[in-house]
Amino acid sequence: MKRITMKDIPSDERPYEKCLKEGAQSLSDAELLSIIIRTGNREENSLALAQKILALNYPKKGILGLLHLSMQELMQIKGIGKVKGAQLLCIGELSKRIWKKTAHLGEVSFHNPLDIVNYYVEDMRHREQELVYVMLLNTKGFLIRDVMISQGTVNASVVSPREIFIEAVKHHAVSLVLIHNHPSGDPAPSREDILLTKRVKEAGELLGIRLLDHIIIGDNCYISLKERGIL
Repeated sequence: MKRITMKDIPSDERPYEKCLKEGAQSLSDAELLSIIIRTGNREENSLALAQKILALNYPKKGILGLLHLSMQELMQIKGIGKVKGAQLLCIGELSKRIWKKTAHLGEVSFHNPLDIVNYYVEDMRHREQELVYVMLLNTKGFLIRDVMISQGTVNASVVSPREIFIEAVKHHAVSLVLIHNHPSGDPAPSREDILLTKRVKEAGELLGIRLLDHIIIGDNCYISLKERGIL
């Protein structure tokens, strides 16, 4: 079967030309990706290769999958070497940093557990130690700042509600969210997780600072204690 090159595609349908004529916003995900990776392999042009990358569908569909793929997984695709793999990883990292910077500028309101998970998942899901963060939010649910409260061992962290509320009062937070990871990959809450949630909730009620949720991140999965009815 003859390889279809970019020259075989009508000029107004080629990603580069389309971008220059109609703007980047007019491009599909595959077309955007094909411009980034520039070249394909011996059997496929860059657009076909981009479509193959987006079709991996693991662990999430399409363009979101780029946030979760490792270098090793990317290099299993014929035509993706270390250079292209690094380019794709940098796209994912850049998008995460833009998202986090936007959140810190008070432009993202954290009312949905999935938004919170997306903010932290790539930083936490592969950690070998348990990390505990507290998100400090204002009246509109915008992030004032987040603080690492504890960095524990492979299976435990020691967290004091006192440390949490010192930070909350210092930064004038009106509500907060707890987030931590389980290095095992299983986000099921432990007895200690549930106990901590209840202690922080009770302390927050006394201080007028509401605990909105406690989210535990595993490997490509999470649990919201609010959604589970524990909080």
